[in-house]
Amino acid sequence: MNEPVASETYAAQIRRLAELTARVAAQRAEAHTWYAQQCAAADRAVAEATEQVRRAETKVAEAREQVERVDAEATHLWGQLRARMGAGGRRLGDPPGPARDASGDPVPLLRGVRELLDRTRQPGELPGSVNPLLVCCGIGGSVVAYALGLGARALGHGSGGDLAVGMPVLALVVTLLGPLVGLAPARLLADRRHAALTPRPMLVAAGAGLVTTVLLLALAPR
Repeated sequence: MNEPVASETYAAQIRRLAELTARVAAQRAEAHTWYAQQCAAADRAVAEATEQVRRAETKVAEAREQVERVDAEATHLWGQLRARMGAGGRRLGDPPGPARDASGDPVPLLRGVRELLDRTRQPGELPGSVNPLLVCCGIGGSVVAYALGLGARALGHGSGGDLAVGMPVLALVVTLLGPLVGLAPARLLADRRHAALTPRPMLVAAGAGLVTTVLLLALAPR
């Protein structure tokens, strides 16, 4: 049979067991506290990361909208520049893309371009000094139209049937349109001088062409 344990030893073991139990309970409570702290820290980190992602997405959306606005404004300003240059603006082509090494805010740059375009003068009227050239345009257009009419009339005389009847009529129509033919070179002249072809230079060119056409018809052999 086992020997009985002394009461002092049994009491000591009970106290030791109680101490160990209290220590384990304290360590378990400490572990639970640490776990709760880690979970709370992880939750805070996830919340902060989510907020950072949201702010980043907002900034990306704002940047995309700004890029679209800048592209639209650049295209608009490029169109205004082409319009100011007249016929020569066709050689400019499409608006250039963004530079790879570009930096800074593009809004002030676009504002500066807009102000520069506003300061440039609008296409004005051709000066009176080019009236001789406009007269030459009108005369040249009428002469070309009259020559075409003579060719059509000659072709009709050398042919038979419907051509013999229709070509003289066509020749007369072409000849009468002579004063308007001179407006084409007059427009080119205005574009080269970055000016608008207003009614005055149109009347000068058309008037010179009309006088030339009347003189050619009056001097034509019957």
